[in-house]
Amino acid sequence: MEEQQNQISVEYASQQIKKARKKGLVQGLLIALGCFFITVIIISAVSIIQMIVNGSFYARMMGSTSSPVLDKKSIDKIDSLYGLIENTYLEDVDKEQIRDGIYKGILESLDDPYSVYYNQEEFAEMMEDTSGTFEGIGVYLTQDPDTKDIIVVRPIKDSPAQKAGMLADDIVVEVDGEDVAGQDLNLVVSKMRGPKDTMVNVGVKREGSDDIIRFDIKRGEINALTVDYEMLDDRIGYIAISEFADATDDQFREAIDSLEGDGMKALIIDLRSNGGGFVDSSVEVADRLVKEGVIVSVKDKRGLSYRYEDEGDENYLKVPCVVLVDGNTASASEILTGALKDHGLVTVMGTKTFGKGITQIITSLDDGSGVKITNSKYYTPNGENIHEIGIEPDVEVEFDYDRYKKDGYDNQLEAAKDYLRDKIK
Repeated sequence: MEEQQNQISVEYASQQIKKARKKGLVQGLLIALGCFFITVIIISAVSIIQMIVNGSFYARMMGSTSSPVLDKKSIDKIDSLYGLIENTYLEDVDKEQIRDGIYKGILESLDDPYSVYYNQEEFAEMMEDTSGTFEGIGVYLTQDPDTKDIIVVRPIKDSPAQKAGMLADDIVVEVDGEDVAGQDLNLVVSKMRGPKDTMVNVGVKREGSDDIIRFDIKRGEINALTVDYEMLDDRIGYIAISEFADATDDQFREAIDSLEGDGMKALIIDLRSNGGGFVDSSVEVADRLVKEGVIVSVKDKRGLSYRYEDEGDENYLKVPCVVLVDGNTASASEILTGALKDHGLVTVMGTKTFGKGITQIITSLDDGSGVKITNSKYYTPNGENIHEIGIEPDVEVEFDYDRYKKDGYDNQLEAAKDYLRDKIK
């Protein structure tokens, strides 16, 4: 009996030891897991603190995968500035306008006049249909990148702007009483546009006048053909391209096909005061004229490049041609000029072109705003980048503005006609 009790005691003790071992194992595992999770939390906390210090935490919270710009120091400074404005600035403050100012400032810090931020309203207005029909006053504008002056290239024929008395070389300084000097060209254009039959007041500075000249203009529906053409004497065709928009290449093909059908013996392409536009449209025009080969090459900051090429067809320029250019011939116009010149298809006449050898992309953001940002350089078929250099004319002819203003005589156009007459004799 005693031996049986001892055996039971031993078995009981063994069971208790096993239970204790299992309990200890579970407790050990729990302690180990607890230590692991505590370690992970500590490491994560340290990482977050480091991210906060170097700014990457804020960047990630904002969805950025780039190197952080808005670190804790800069965010604190922005908050301090806003607090100072809110507490001391005399007038009421618009928080959204301040935010827009921050976004615009980021793009302006690039010191690139072609890279611009647009808020939601501005972006929507800028992205209006570019097919050639819009409602506004009907005037072609360009912007001097150094002075930021908004300069009238020319009013569209029979447009409200022309009827009101606006002239080429007027400098736009006001729209509806607002000082627009130095503002982005696209924004000024959007302020002038609006529903037909509505009024807009445009103030300009004009050579010879110290006062601002103001025009009350009723907006209308503008059919802005970007290509104008006619057959001149001696069967010299004339095509003027005012800008490169969506419809320009189709309009150009229609023009040159018509002139060729009428027996054109020579051609003048007038790109004076054409500030550019869509690269693709310019390339399509060049494709109609170049027989075969590279039209233009573009290269981005990573060195990635793309070449626009004419694969060769039966439609190409077969007659002597002069391209008229001046200091306002820029961007997409220089792409076309450079392509035709490098392929030996034309004689470039006039004065040196503007020299804009870079291109921009327009990108919409999630909130409906957008940016225009310089993304690449372009190179002519001979590998030249003409940025801030321009294209020198083969035949230099200075424009006689005084004579043109006096009696409408265009000495550059007449020089081109005389040059081509000698070629087709």
